[in-house]
Amino acid sequence: ALPSTLCPPTPPLQLRAHPVERRTHMVSHQRGMTVTKTLREGEAEPHCWSFSYGWAELQGLLLEGASLLLLRVLACRRVVPPGLVFPTIDTEGHLCTSSY
Repeated sequence: ALPSTLCPPTPPLQLRAHPVERRTHMVSHQRGMTVTKTLREGEAEPHCWSFSYGWAELQGLLLEGASLLLLRVLACRRVVPPGLVFPTIDTEGHLCTSSY
């Protein structure tokens, strides 16, 4: 049996358009690479963060486009070599590793 005190139906939630703009800018230079992330929500001032990495840290770096291509090649060959790990840059601009 249902309880005798039912809550009245709530009106549907009204959401306003709230544009979010995210940009990643990568610049290669003599000492390595600088990654700048920009986030702008609505009409607010944009927030920027920068990260710099030396070439030694970036050795073997696999960026997003190359990662997609590698996944397609591995799928076509139906084999993944053991221990396949590459340095990559995550969505926040931090250096991390990607394992396959």
